[in-house]
Amino acid sequence: MPGYRTQQQNVAVLGSADLVIRSLLDRNQYADPIGEAARLGISSAAWPLFGMLWPSSRQLAARLAARALRPGERILEIGCGLALASLVAHRRGADVTASDCHPLAERFLRQNLHLNGLLPLPYRHGHWGGAASALARWDDASAAICVVTGRYDLIVGSDLLYEPDGRGALAGFIDAHAMPAGQVWIMDPDRGNRAAFHRAMAGHGFARIEQKCATTATAQAAAYKGRLLMYERR
Repeated sequence: MPGYRTQQQNVAVLGSADLVIRSLLDRNQYADPIGEAARLGISSAAWPLFGMLWPSSRQLAARLAARALRPGERILEIGCGLALASLVAHRRGADVTASDCHPLAERFLRQNLHLNGLLPLPYRHGHWGGAASALARWDDASAAICVVTGRYDLIVGSDLLYEPDGRGALAGFIDAHAMPAGQVWIMDPDRGNRAAFHRAMAGHGFARIEQKCATTATAQAAAYKGRLLMYERR
């Protein structure tokens, strides 16, 4: 037994067909029997967050569903969790890579690809807050971990600013993997760490545009209020 409970549900995304998503049952789930998550700095309280369907992820997925495909464009989702945005873009034919630092994120991604009859989607370990020495391959300790490398034309993420980042690690990670003329989209539910993130991104030469996002409640999703933070190099 994995030590945690899951659920499976149809998830509606505006502008896209429903997806079948396997997620954790609730935020009380936790299982780290050999300390994989702990070595990566993931506490028991933070452990289940990757496996929840967050409102901002639905909003980001809807934005990617409406965005025109661009030939040759490479997209990277960071802090993907259940990778809803990546799944929507992948199903449309985009060249997208999902990334997260949670030891179970890749496993859930593979299962959700299978549930929806989709071809494999590249996954990479992306960890902007931890030491490289903590990394380990979870399904085969003898294999090298696949980390995020290279640069991307569009980097996307949702609800990433949930804790202070005084060192600007997230902005530095984005800077390291964004093309010189790349774009960045961060869907944020009006959390309080935006100002510090704006300053860190500006330090790497990114100018920003904000779009307020507000939706009313439906039978499939709760009301949402937040904003899309869009950055481009000056």
